[in-house]
Amino acid sequence: MLGALLCLSGYAHSAACLQPGQWQRTTEPVQALSQPALLQSLVEKRVVLLGEEHDDAQHHAWQLHTLAALHASRPDMVIGFEGFPRRVQPVLQRWVEGSLGEAEFLRELDWDRIWGLDPKLYLPIFHFARMHRIPLIALNVERALVNRVGRAGWATIPAAEREGIDDPAPASEAYRNRLHTAYRAHAHAAPGSAMDDPAFHHFVDSMLVWDRAMAQALAEALKDGTSATLAVGIVGRGHLEYSHGIPHQLRALGIEDTAVLLPWELTEACTTPPAGIAHAVFGLRDNAMQASGPRLGVELTGEPSGAGARIHRVAPDSVAAAAGLRDGDLIQQVASVAVTGVDTVIGAVRRQAPGTWLPLSVLRDGQTLEVVAKFPPAP
Repeated sequence: MLGALLCLSGYAHSAACLQPGQWQRTTEPVQALSQPALLQSLVEKRVVLLGEEHDDAQHHAWQLHTLAALHASRPDMVIGFEGFPRRVQPVLQRWVEGSLGEAEFLRELDWDRIWGLDPKLYLPIFHFARMHRIPLIALNVERALVNRVGRAGWATIPAAEREGIDDPAPASEAYRNRLHTAYRAHAHAAPGSAMDDPAFHHFVDSMLVWDRAMAQALAEALKDGTSATLAVGIVGRGHLEYSHGIPHQLRALGIEDTAVLLPWELTEACTTPPAGIAHAVFGLRDNAMQASGPRLGVELTGEPSGAGARIHRVAPDSVAAAAGLRDGDLIQQVASVAVTGVDTVIGAVRRQAPGTWLPLSVLRDGQTLEVVAKFPPAP
């Protein structure tokens, strides 16, 4: 926890309204913090977790600047990424060593299939790590394992097929409540799904395995280093908020000295982040940066069968949202071309010219729907 922040010199006056470029403590009493005070409070931490919305360019710029500030005082650092399953660890090592070019690096990672977002969002962080020879750590397991758990539960997965992941610590009641809200909003959830629904239990299992895998990888990275090593996680904010998810699993692994930092988009109105959502947040003015190239605005996962790409999340105010796409939709065709994986969709979107329309065929609740994604004209 960042409880020591109040005892440090250098923090500013109490400020209920978060300002652009300002750090703010989110536990009582709410305090605006100077960056030196924040960094001083992080010096003895073993794990610092930097949250993100995966497709937000401004979040990744904030992560890069925060990494640079942390590295100045904690050069014995490793950086872990949610986007990578353990099997690509050798590729990350070769990148840091300088033996791979950028295009070769992305190809050997199988980037389009395992993560699928515009690589320009993350490349500045990869180059920063390479420049300073900071080890990169693959935090995740194969998405197919998480999907299997979501369908049938963790107990059904044989020990030999668990990718070395231990049994996760049970979810707190507060985390289960948050997951239940997300589950009921999901396209696959039946209306009024109860918390004792077996399908919901499997959904919770899948989230816990996801959290545990990343926590375990961070803990293993600390074992491999020295007592001075700082492990920094680059992960989705949903795995971090309110110290649920990864922080909860780290505590179960005996790692208490962690900190969660989040970017926070500001509106014209006074913005006060919810109490306890993180240890500290950083104010960002909304829409200050945009990722390059056309964007559909979805997070995708491949199907174990290789047929189609599943929408894991639809970003608000995106092309996908305007087209009526939903979480859980299975994209089967793009411009009449059969989708054989995430890379089929990504390639079609990247080739899309501004101001044009892209027809999609999606499967939802057993019905095939024809959807048209309308991309905005070039500014």
